[in-house]
Amino acid sequence: MWTSTQYRRVVRGSAWYDLIVTAAFATPWSFALLHGALSGLSQALDLPGELPAFAPMHMLMANLLGSIVCVWAVLRIRDPQPIYGRYDAVGRFLFAAWQAYALAHGASSLLVVFLVFELAWGVVQVLPVRTPSRASLAPTGAASLL
Repeated sequence: MWTSTQYRRVVRGSAWYDLIVTAAFATPWSFALLHGALSGLSQALDLPGELPAFAPMHMLMANLLGSIVCVWAVLRIRDPQPIYGRYDAVGRFLFAAWQAYALAHGASSLLVVFLVFELAWGVVQVLPVRTPSRASLAPTGAASLL
């Protein structure tokens, strides 16, 4: 169970993860570099599955994903509200489902790494948050005696 402060840190941490991992998806140029690097890594490690070349419509979808996820991440970094963490968890479970589907249909095994992180961030964001008791909201110390 998280305290409210801990949960806000979790929401902010998941947002930083998203921003770092997805920023390269936001433009055609950065995604082309990322795609090349991931393709090279997949080939060097001789991983099963494919990471095909992207046609313009695939690139558009990747760039839309990157743009929206980056905006969503910045919102959660600036204002890590608990409700955003709950919605983010739902989104992560949906992403994980589609990643598992892609893996089952021959996508590159590199996707497993991202799938694990999606599930981990989703689980930690669905854990309960402790509501503060009335006693913990009362002022403490000498200042409360004045």
